[in-house]
Amino acid sequence: MFNSNIGRLRFFFYSAALLVAEIVTFVLCVVGTVGFEGLANSRPGPSREGLAAAVLVTSLVIVLFRANFAWRRSRDAQGSGWILWSYIVFSTLFAILQAGTVLVVKFDGEDSHSGLNLLGLALVGLWAVILAGKPAGGGSSDIASSLSFDDFDPPGPLRGAAALHSASAAGATALAPAYATRAAPVPSNHPASQPASPANGRPRPGGFGKRGLV
Repeated sequence: MFNSNIGRLRFFFYSAALLVAEIVTFVLCVVGTVGFEGLANSRPGPSREGLAAAVLVTSLVIVLFRANFAWRRSRDAQGSGWILWSYIVFSTLFAILQAGTVLVVKFDGEDSHSGLNLLGLALVGLWAVILAGKPAGGGSSDIASSLSFDDFDPPGPLRGAAALHSASAAGATALAPAYATRAAPVPSNHPASQPASPANGRPRPGGFGKRGLV
């Protein structure tokens, strides 16, 4: 299950599911340790160590799944190795910095986390590159062959009409030689329709035992 290649659509939905799972696990970590009210009223430092540890462990588990999906997608598209490893390393750093941010963050609106935001943007860019990778062997010839009408299967009513047309065409083709070999009718006044006469002008004999037999 975790070794097969995955396409673009599956990679997109897997990544979306991981994002939802990461948000849910973060909420569960907060609720299971200090609570939202305790987090808002707490001061940075040792009082948040339990929350930071829980966030770090769960985030690293999510990174393992994210790395597996990215590796399978990159293998399907034969993507560049440095893009894959950059994505994995940046995801790990983001998980560590996220846990550290929870440990030192202040909720007074004065702190800015520009470094974490830039790292998040870099992750989004690498993820987009992995997502947009073309499957191996998906050249223009494959696209042209996929647009061929040789294997086109029309819907039911059209299929019946096409079969009837094919049968009619086959019958007409089979009857064509018979009509071609049949001679055209000869007019009565045509020389070929008159009986042949001997060269001396005498009538042809009537047969055995009759007068005029030569």
